Amino acid sequence: MSDSPESVVEEVVEDLPSEAAGNELAVLTADLQRLQAEYANYRKRIERDRALAHDLAIGAVLTELLPILDDLDRAREHGELEGGFKAVADQLTNVTSRIGLEKFGEEGTAFNPQIHEALLHSTSPDVTEPTASAILQPGYTYKERVLRPARVAVTDPE
Repeated sequence: MSDSPESVVEEVVEDLPSEAAGNELAVLTADLQRLQAEYANYRKRIERDRALAHDLAIGAVLTELLPILDDLDRAREHGELEGGFKAVADQLTNVTSRIGLEKFGEEGTAFNPQIHEALLHSTSPDVTEPTASAILQPGYTYKERVLRPARVAVTDPE
């Protein structure tokens, strides 16, 4: 004699009057549907958390690479990237771009404290709103999250 869940349910259903068996079956069906929905939601939440943890880990690695990318940009500006080292620098830049790292910060754009960090401040009659007049260090984003704000000189209207 096996005590499988199906046999137990059958015994309970056989012992109940037909109307009570229908009600009991409806309650058990509702419980099963609720548990299935809870499990599906749990799986979705776990997948979402896993993807978020993956993105945070990649963001942390990219953040550690930012000083190296800054050094490569400075070397490129001064014409010191030549030969094999230039190829390595280009590969590193291409790989980080393919992963999703994006550089931002342009002179003349409106100052936005959410993506800019003001290091210098001046006034000028040439601007009508606070403006990032010089980019001292570019900012970087990964998947629409700011890894490092652009460090800028801000010019306000007089």
